[in-house]
Amino acid sequence: MYKRSLFLFRRDLRLNDNNGLNEALSKSKEVIPAFVFDPRQIEPHDYQSLPGLWFMRDALESLNRSLIAKKSSLHTFKCRPENLVDSWASKNQVDAIWVNRDYTPFSKRRDEAIQAACRKNGIDFHSCHDALINTPESTLKSDGSPYTVFTPYFNNALKRRVSKPAPLKSDSGKLSKVPSEIPIEDALKQIVKGVPKYDSIAGGQESALEAINQSCQLSDYDTTRDLPALEATSHLSPHLKFGTCSVRQAYWAIAGKLGQTHSLIRQFYWRDFLTHIAFHFPRVFGNAFKSQYSGIAWKHDEASFQLWQEGRTGFPIVDAGMRQLNATGFMHNRLRMITASFLTKDLHIDWRWGERYFAQKLVDYDPCVNNGNWQWAASTGCDAQPYFRIFNPWRQQERFDPDCQYIRKWIPELDNANTKQIHKWQGELGIDYPTPIVDHKRASQKAKMLFQSI
Repeated sequence: MYKRSLFLFRRDLRLNDNNGLNEALSKSKEVIPAFVFDPRQIEPHDYQSLPGLWFMRDALESLNRSLIAKKSSLHTFKCRPENLVDSWASKNQVDAIWVNRDYTPFSKRRDEAIQAACRKNGIDFHSCHDALINTPESTLKSDGSPYTVFTPYFNNALKRRVSKPAPLKSDSGKLSKVPSEIPIEDALKQIVKGVPKYDSIAGGQESALEAINQSCQLSDYDTTRDLPALEATSHLSPHLKFGTCSVRQAYWAIAGKLGQTHSLIRQFYWRDFLTHIAFHFPRVFGNAFKSQYSGIAWKHDEASFQLWQEGRTGFPIVDAGMRQLNATGFMHNRLRMITASFLTKDLHIDWRWGERYFAQKLVDYDPCVNNGNWQWAASTGCDAQPYFRIFNPWRQQERFDPDCQYIRKWIPELDNANTKQIHKWQGELGIDYPTPIVDHKRASQKAKMLFQSI
């Protein structure tokens, strides 16, 4: 039994069904709940999600309220976590540090540094499984290698039991209230200082429970999920990213209401699969998974890229998706596929540019999932869209936004255009909306040639 443990919250900003926190409570006389504002993550960088900062602020505020209700509070630091071990933990008689495991290359390096600092200071370090349904090591092929195709991976993973959610340990009275290095109110103000406010999706455990409850109503998910004009998706992704609910809470709530074979359940396994791919093949960050496509001569066309970013390409369904993203920090999943395909297959722009832009704009930015989705769209990833199957944006909008409700919501310039005009858009006098910047048929032919030339 440890005398005093430090539990570091990271992508697990909740009390209930928190494996690492429960483990710390069961094996310690006292647990200090803490959060480290790591300068490498909260200071500006190329892959920083601004809406994600607001979501994290809300989530930390909610977490602190929950701790106060338990007669504790969140202890906050601003430093590299390994420096915290040297400068604070060792001086405050901490004999164990607990975290929940993360899987990106950055996370692995960070935790190795924490572990090394713990070893140097005679402090035990514990990393617990929490963020995923299954760990990357637990769903391997019979020869011990990782799956690189989703369907056999899914069939294997389905054989494994999914743990039931575990409430906060009854001995939560062990949660201590130690004066914080930085008042949490000041820290929360500082991380969003100068960052535009995004109101579309609130962070916090209360909001996560609402998202779970709404997801349980999506009985028609299979038939409605691709229609962006409807509110027919779960909006669970940012809550899973920041851990304001656990994947087990979401899984069992949906399975209990809609059944374990419901297609929403499959999405949790896609999230696991893409995270496992990034864990086993860290080279995917910055490189094509399919190395034979590393030599593709992607364009680096700043002008066209800016039109795509701003939603001014003249392709209504593409532009509507980008405008939704820029305004709200969220984009419907069907639109993520359409806009990514358009950037890579119609504009022939490097998928890494799109990956970076989505990282900056998505409230639910998850490095592993975002990378996997972009490599899928660009046909460079594992189990990706074949390069010769290219989304036709005109057919996509006719099929998934036939009445142009979604398009008109985000492109008010087209309010006075009729539906037929929008589906055949080539520009109209008196309507301040651009003509298409490329010819889709020619652009898709060129995309095929780019891949065939390798």
